[in-house]
Amino acid sequence: MLTRVALTGATGFIGSAVLRALTDGGARVRALARRVPEGDGRADWVAGGLADRAALAGLCEGAEVLVHLASRVSGGAEECEAVNVRGAEALMAAAVRAGVGRVVHLSTAAVYGEGPHSGIEVAGVPAVPVSEASRTRLLGERFALDAGGVVLRPGLVTGTGDRWVVPALDELVRRVPVVWDGGSARLSMVDRDDLARLIGALATGDHAAPSGVHHASHPEPVRTGDLLAALDGCGVLAAPQGPDLSWAECLRMLAANPGRISERQFALVARDHWYRSEEIWKIANCPAGPGPLAGIVDAAPWYREALGRS
Repeated sequence: MLTRVALTGATGFIGSAVLRALTDGGARVRALARRVPEGDGRADWVAGGLADRAALAGLCEGAEVLVHLASRVSGGAEECEAVNVRGAEALMAAAVRAGVGRVVHLSTAAVYGEGPHSGIEVAGVPAVPVSEASRTRLLGERFALDAGGVVLRPGLVTGTGDRWVVPALDELVRRVPVVWDGGSARLSMVDRDDLARLIGALATGDHAAPSGVHHASHPEPVRTGDLLAALDGCGVLAAPQGPDLSWAECLRMLAANPGRISERQFALVARDHWYRSEEIWKIANCPAGPGPLAGIVDAAPWYREALGRS
């Protein structure tokens, strides 16, 4: 079992769960952070960012594994390129110079762009990202692969700390208060704690996974109607009780009720975006667990508070 892990993104939504999974498993973690958390002794903290070559060298020195989770998930071209492309390039170069033997790199299924996508394998459709964040994250994957790394592309990530998926659904059920095209869309989802377990297993397991790109959602897709019903049952949001409307009719209603969530983002949760993910769980010898709907139940108190319903 490998124990000396260099980690980026340790203070983020997914990274904080990965840090816990690694340290609970006995790993010694050195973590990069622009603002070092006060009093958090779970890691040896290195102050700096992905543009700080000295900090990157210090992060990777003596590490057996690099887990790269830090990314820019919004913003313009220059902001995203600085983190997702140039930052990834500099980090992977530092890891190679330091002789790090194993790399796990977090990307996103958003690199595939417009759907619907129904049960596709890796490279089953061309990667045609539609945002600067996903475009640059796709470019950043290449540096991890060149360093011999494993690249993970999860779909929707939910759980405690989720500031996008369930808040977006909360807005959408108010703007489009009907059943969305039968509620049968299949979504690739993963609870962030399950994703953290997977990343921890890939980072510290006895056998390294072969370099390559893998989907990293729960193996079983979740239907939109089931997701909304689960959130309703937990008191997080009220599932729509209106009629069942076609996708075209739903889009017209969305446009008639303006808000923060775009048509593209609506499609991500209301049309098929399902990417086959069984393989990576088997490679990691990591049980996938009961799935993201179970995680929704566990995270319900946090969601209710975050949405002002506690």
